[in-house]
Amino acid sequence: MKHVAGVCVALLVSLAAFGQQADLLSGKFTKEQLKSVLIPQARWTPFPKRDDRAGWAKADQAMMQAYVKKAETYLTYTWPYIPATKSLLIERTGDRDQYQNVSFEKREVLGTLLLAEIYENKGRFVDPIIDGVWSICEESFWGVPAHLPRSRSYAGLMDVSKPFVDLFAAETATYLAWVDYYLGDKLDAVSPQIRKRIYTETNNRIFQPLMTQPHGWMTKTAAGRAPNNWNPWICSNWLNAVLLLEKDDDKRAASVHKLLDVLDEFLNPYPQDGGCDEGPSYWGAAAASLYDNIALLNTASNDAFAYVYADEKVRNMGRFIYRAQISDRYFLNFADADPQPGMAATMIYRYGKAINDPDMMRFGAYYRKPETGAVGKFHYFRHFYSLFMQDEFQKAAQGLPLPQNVWLPDLQVFAARDKAGTTDGFYVAAKGGHNDESHNHNDIGNYVVYYNGQPLLIDVGRGTYTRKTFSDKRYEIWYNCSDYHNLPTINGKTQPPGMTYKASQVTYKAGNATTQFGVDIAKAYPADAGVKSWQRTIRLNRGKNVQITDVISLDKASSLTQHLMTCYPAEVLKPGELLVHYQPNDQPAKDFVVTYNPKQMQVAVEKVKLDAPEDRGIVSKWGDTIYRINCTVVAPKPADTFLFTVAAR
Repeated sequence: MKHVAGVCVALLVSLAAFGQQADLLSGKFTKEQLKSVLIPQARWTPFPKRDDRAGWAKADQAMMQAYVKKAETYLTYTWPYIPATKSLLIERTGDRDQYQNVSFEKREVLGTLLLAEIYENKGRFVDPIIDGVWSICEESFWGVPAHLPRSRSYAGLMDVSKPFVDLFAAETATYLAWVDYYLGDKLDAVSPQIRKRIYTETNNRIFQPLMTQPHGWMTKTAAGRAPNNWNPWICSNWLNAVLLLEKDDDKRAASVHKLLDVLDEFLNPYPQDGGCDEGPSYWGAAAASLYDNIALLNTASNDAFAYVYADEKVRNMGRFIYRAQISDRYFLNFADADPQPGMAATMIYRYGKAINDPDMMRFGAYYRKPETGAVGKFHYFRHFYSLFMQDEFQKAAQGLPLPQNVWLPDLQVFAARDKAGTTDGFYVAAKGGHNDESHNHNDIGNYVVYYNGQPLLIDVGRGTYTRKTFSDKRYEIWYNCSDYHNLPTINGKTQPPGMTYKASQVTYKAGNATTQFGVDIAKAYPADAGVKSWQRTIRLNRGKNVQITDVISLDKASSLTQHLMTCYPAEVLKPGELLVHYQPNDQPAKDFVVTYNPKQMQVAVEKVKLDAPEDRGIVSKWGDTIYRINCTVVAPKPADTFLFTVAAR
């Protein structure tokens, strides 16, 4: 036992040395210490008060003027109520959007009006703001019907006697908290009931449930899956609201203390390589939301949490966003990720600055855009930081790192491009992992191939979220299934969901001329598929081609089909040569040839029918041009080798 204990101690020391310290956030201060570390609510001024005009003169004037111009369009805005029948649509048709569109718009309008009133400080927007606060406080649920428990006791409507906190209930608390912070005196001059209502509703709907009830997003699932973006995203809004609204400093400190425990439930199991299994489009609410929490904690504590930025895991979590980049428009989109996600430029720049990563700072600055007055739907508090950093941000160097090789060993994702710092030529990426990742698709061994930064062989990604998306029918949706990825169907079997279906024998080797990734996908298939081994190797031969080699060993071989997915028309030019008519919108058309052994396989191309409610999102991302190429093995054998080579014609 002494030897075992010694090994454990050594391991802990080793983990700490590599930035894997457990309870990085909650382990620093006791509850009592935390109270002394936090600036008391009555004295906390995260940003200049409204009447501090000298302070607000330092805010970016172009941004503020854009907010005013936008807010003027809302001066006669009629605050809608949301009928019960809109909520019931989640049960009746599976539609999420009709309810959400109204809810999200109301909060966006309120946030815009607030920023305009801060800038003008003339009272012109106060009455519309009061109407908005009152309207939102009168809603039965601050969240969305898609997040209601699926049971007959709810059946599409909120049980107002049992409040719980989802993403958008927490977001709502943030909007109301900033209204209280900036306009408290003006609201009191109208009626003391307005601020009282803000606190009462937020306390009942957010603070009390979070302190007294378990929420599934706070910790790992029963199956052992670590928390996803819900955890830090909700915590960032919880933190905003409780720091701003809770006047009892004991309760305030107790809430922050629990919140840090919850955040460590997200951070502790996060991979050391910083890889986000939800993909780049969710990174903005996952690792980025963790950063939001740290930044706000530092704002509220005279930088008592600045030590977190030295942690290598936290640093890698930030770097993931540019490591997962394909080109200026496209990012890796395994699972439910979006192939063309929006970039929160100022937040990325701030994160890069906090971890002292010039590449991340340049990357963030690359995506800066002219101000339009739009505040967006989520992460409202980021605007206040953005307002006071524009002098530096507008002058910052811009650029895309575009690393030649990326290897995330914990996430089991690799990427390689022909040349570092440019999108010219081939880009290839592939994944291992398991089939119970957050926002999972059954896609172990899947890969993508891009050329000149544009898609060639693709991961289709996700479509429109409906009730079906996160139900027990999730894998009835075609794009979540392995036979609509660049993967084989083996003896009629596709990959099932679940953590036990996983990659093995994962290898990676990088060189100047070639980079390759290897993975055995046998364990990703059910036992009755009869797969002893299916060793896949994906290799980039720089300046030449991409090769995919599968060496297989099966108990039986009744049927085998290799699938390839593309967003371009394809045809068999002649046996052994599949022609893909690459024709991106902003580049010249070019044909690519996928070569295969015509003695082994017969190839057929089918256009995927896109007519289900979930398919609307596919059309918006790719157009009505998804093709599946089915390469059927003519005479399957228990032991065989398959080779595909992708090259320009």
